[in-house]
Amino acid sequence: MSKTAATPPQAAADPSRWKALVFIALAQLMVVLDATIVNIALPSAQTDLGISDGNRQWVITAYALAFGGLLLFGGRIADKWGRRNAFVVGLIGFALASALGGAANGEAMMLGARALQGAFGALLAPAALSLLAVMFTDAKERAKAFGIYGAIAGGGGAVGLILGGFLTEYLNWRWTFFVNIPFAIIAAAGAWLVIREPAGGRNRAPLDIPGVVLSTLGLVALVYGFTRAESAGWSDAVTVSMFIASAVLLASFVFVESKVKSPLLPLRVLLERNRGGVYLSLGLAVIAMFGLFLFLTYYLQVVKGFSPVKTGFAFLPMIAGMITGSTQIGARLMTRVAPRLLMGPGFLLAATGMLLLTQLEVGSSYPALILPAQLLLGLGMGTAFMPAMSLATHGVNPADAGVASAMVNTSQQVGGAIGTALLNTIAASATTAYLTDHAAEAAAGGAAAKLVQAQAMVEGYSSAIWWAVGILVASSTIALTLINTGRPGAGGVVASGSAEDAEIKVPVIAH
Repeated sequence: MSKTAATPPQAAADPSRWKALVFIALAQLMVVLDATIVNIALPSAQTDLGISDGNRQWVITAYALAFGGLLLFGGRIADKWGRRNAFVVGLIGFALASALGGAANGEAMMLGARALQGAFGALLAPAALSLLAVMFTDAKERAKAFGIYGAIAGGGGAVGLILGGFLTEYLNWRWTFFVNIPFAIIAAAGAWLVIREPAGGRNRAPLDIPGVVLSTLGLVALVYGFTRAESAGWSDAVTVSMFIASAVLLASFVFVESKVKSPLLPLRVLLERNRGGVYLSLGLAVIAMFGLFLFLTYYLQVVKGFSPVKTGFAFLPMIAGMITGSTQIGARLMTRVAPRLLMGPGFLLAATGMLLLTQLEVGSSYPALILPAQLLLGLGMGTAFMPAMSLATHGVNPADAGVASAMVNTSQQVGGAIGTALLNTIAASATTAYLTDHAAEAAAGGAAAKLVQAQAMVEGYSSAIWWAVGILVASSTIALTLINTGRPGAGGVVASGSAEDAEIKVPVIAH
């Protein structure tokens, strides 16, 4: 290996890296909060703006389509412009889009604001993760930094439920948008002042326009297909055509990327088995997580009669578990054991928590069943998320760090869309089957009919949660079999990609 490779310029620690982490974490929290905070506010916003029941899903879908579809493009822009520049532009754009959403006076303005939030989020999210990848190169420091980031990525959604409940109940739904503005301003100002990127980390190759078009359209078709399946059914003609179009577009994208000189997504980023294992196992785990948020929220509010604020607080054990798993278990053990020995058992522990929730009944006790299940889930996911976030940029060329980071967000976003649609459809089918079997009791009216309705809902949730258990077991299996890297800091510099790139590798995780 050349002299440059033996002492890479990236090895020198950035003196502002911990200050930078504060602002990167703040921005990540804002993006993750936004994914759930609007769900709580949606009923109030729908009434105020006169959005029809048929169109209300677009408040969520407009964001998901723009975010999921543009992530790879956003990651490559971050590599090309510089991650700090992309990060700051993403924050400012997100703040302006949030102001537009909070000031919305009708359906069109609201949907436009949500799409803009998604677009700027797609620039911001990969820039944030890739900044961590290139700024934290020491194994122990990297473990701590990604522990904090992983805790926020995993637990921020539940925090959004609490904050959304408070803002909607005590102020106004518009504040679920306005609350992003101070977050964004502080994070953008701080990032501009303290973040200094390592030299030589930009990818100045010309932009792969065919790749941008094919990947964006393919991901949009995939996310929309799953979103539509939830409302229109899996056999709906538009749903089926979206899945077919997505398969054709994404296959064409892979073909183009294998041929062009400067691809949007170099296939080496995907084909390295450790990164591939992370993207796949994390995407599957998020399917289970999104389904759980949905079912527990409805169970607590509709079946148990919890208020939005009380429901948000009911998720605190999961947040506590995630923070503990990520910062106390994952971060402490990551420099001592191989990542697969954290990810595999972590997903299995989460599956155990999910297994407890299959016993959910109308009269289930929160302290006896839901609380311990959430703690196990949080501990497991936090322990697994932390090494997964770090390993996502495993041995990657710094010039590809943005697009490698974008792939993590893409796997989570697509996993979330699949989870919501797939598990909701399973739950709805089980609920319908239960009501059909108990039609006589449901027709009787009064308290008996209400009880049957509640039991049918819970039957649907528990059926879907069984699927989530299986999905988490599959995540664990993939992590244990595909991921084969050793513990971080074992020595040496990872060489991945082409030979000519070998001189500018970040010394992250050694084989």
